Amino acid sequence: MLAESVHSVADTSNQGLLLLGQRQARRRATREHPFGFGRERYFWSFVVALMLFTLGSVFALYEGIHKIEHPEPLTSPLVAVGILVVAIGLETYSFMTAIKESRKIKGDATWWQFIRQSRTPELPVVLLEDTGALLGLIFALIGVGLSEVTGEPVWDGIGTVMIGVLLGIIAIILIVEMKSLLIGEGATDRELDSICEALTGGRVDRVIHIRTQYLGPDELLVAAKLALAPRLELSEVAGEIDAAEARVRERVPSARLIYLEPDLDRQLV
Repeated sequence: MLAESVHSVADTSNQGLLLLGQRQARRRATREHPFGFGRERYFWSFVVALMLFTLGSVFALYEGIHKIEHPEPLTSPLVAVGILVVAIGLETYSFMTAIKESRKIKGDATWWQFIRQSRTPELPVVLLEDTGALLGLIFALIGVGLSEVTGEPVWDGIGTVMIGVLLGIIAIILIVEMKSLLIGEGATDRELDSICEALTGGRVDRVIHIRTQYLGPDELLVAAKLALAPRLELSEVAGEIDAAEARVRERVPSARLIYLEPDLDRQLV
């Protein structure tokens, strides 16, 4: 119960940090930060993962090992069971809400692919947190129930250790994913294919090379060198570049910053 109480406090604080990240990310770009503050959302999601590991996993493991080494009889087990049952009901509602919101952007991907590939950090964080909270409450209920039925309070400690291990696994997954986003991830394979298809058209013969990076969950940077047909006038080159940008923005709305370098298609010269 103590481990789940600390976990609940950490979860509540984490939601506040996610909201803070969204607010900070909306700040206007400055000379010092010309690409804006979109990665604030990644940073605060990374902090959430660290808090989940320290306040959730490490504390639960410490408390569980202590209870196994020094078991103590439970006090008011029926009250604990009642609280856990109500908490499971409320957490199930929260979990189903996270599932519903995630399905809107998950597409055909599996849930694991969604967690690994999503460039929006909040939904995977909340989804994994709710999963951990729901399973943690079930583990706590099992631990308390077995301790009361068998008369062996050591089961309470075992349940607490299981909560710590679960939260540790979830926290490590989130830390790895948020670190990757902080370092900088490019467009997904599907997005990259769409961008390359959109760039090729008109007098643009092919994409020589392309680089992409997410500056925030809703802001993709695209930089590419395009091979244009030879003997074009300057005004025609400018028109082809503008048209290519328009096609990319239509196909991939998150591509807000686009820098295109025209070049001759030397295969045709």
